[in-house]
Amino acid sequence: MFSFDRVIERRGTSSVKWDDVERVFGHEDVWPMWVADMDFPAPAEVQEALWQRVKHGVFGYTVIPDSLNDAVCEWLKRRHDWEIDPEWLVFAHGVVPAVSAAIEAFSEPGDGVVVFSPVYRPLFDLVRRHGRTLRSSPLQLTKENYAIDWDDLERKLPGAKLLILCHPHNPGGKVWTNEDLQRLGELCLKHGVFVLSDEIHADLTLPPHRHVPFAALRPEFAAQSATFRAPTKTFNLAGLQAAEAVIPDDSRRRAFHRVQHRHGFFTLNAFAVVGAEAAYRYGGPWLDALLAYLRENIGMTAAYLADRLPALRPVRPQATYLVWIDCRGLGLPEAELKRRLLEKGKLAVEFGSKFGEEGTGFIRLNVACPRPTLEEGLRRLTVALGGQ
Repeated sequence: MFSFDRVIERRGTSSVKWDDVERVFGHEDVWPMWVADMDFPAPAEVQEALWQRVKHGVFGYTVIPDSLNDAVCEWLKRRHDWEIDPEWLVFAHGVVPAVSAAIEAFSEPGDGVVVFSPVYRPLFDLVRRHGRTLRSSPLQLTKENYAIDWDDLERKLPGAKLLILCHPHNPGGKVWTNEDLQRLGELCLKHGVFVLSDEIHADLTLPPHRHVPFAALRPEFAAQSATFRAPTKTFNLAGLQAAEAVIPDDSRRRAFHRVQHRHGFFTLNAFAVVGAEAAYRYGGPWLDALLAYLRENIGMTAAYLADRLPALRPVRPQATYLVWIDCRGLGLPEAELKRRLLEKGKLAVEFGSKFGEEGTGFIRLNVACPRPTLEEGLRRLTVALGGQ
């Protein structure tokens, strides 16, 4: 019913992933497996809904309809067994702008903000740009994936105002367990730390793993947190710029609104509204098929590395389509790793130091692409790093 093998030419569409590589990497002819969007078309129902909106022909100011709130609530209940009040929802142009607004709304300059490392770079950057004090808590790499260093976290939480949780984790693809979340939540309650839970990859949790929203565990956690999500990562709609924040506490939600209004945000664009609602209402079967395809791509990548590049150790993701690969076994400094990948292999990936000091020596490979695209990327990886 669904096929993800068709290669679609994205060059010439103002694609960041394909058209912006020369600016980002300094090389025009590299194979892009870096920024986290997919090379798959959106679900047919989303395309049809957008086409019907285009045919209407009038694209004036757009309100966010109650039907979109309902679609989000129904999705959360159906996919994650999380029942929320529609009043808790606040929309934004993206998860990063929403987290930025939350930092401004829920803390003051100089306040401490705890962030686990390695992690998606903008979470560090937002803390610094708002003049807050970054308290980085390094994660521990285990045989399977990452784990929280609870002793270090206990040292970082006292006196902090916020903790930013990446759940599931990017770049490691870790799905935090109920036990992890319970312990984290209890510590944050104990120290009066408000949790900003970035759950943009939640819908991309790979079976048999299951995503449990942090706020869904206990009412106290819901009151002491804001959750950030989006259909854009799930359904490859990043260009539509739509996200939602779930903020159960009324006073916090009002503070968040005030910051948004101060920065001139009032609504979503017409296509974001239509695309998001169609995705949440009709995209479930497509997503199930996508997750199966992604699991195969991840398995293929792991098997290829074991056979051709055994010095590279992939961290098997439990969610996301991003494979975090430990290249430290090669014994190469990151500058040399970059040179070989970009100049010899002609392959663009995300380099680990971008995710914090603890990411040095790693690369992040995006495998959300048709199999022929993935095969070419793995071939180039071998050209760059083979023979070590």
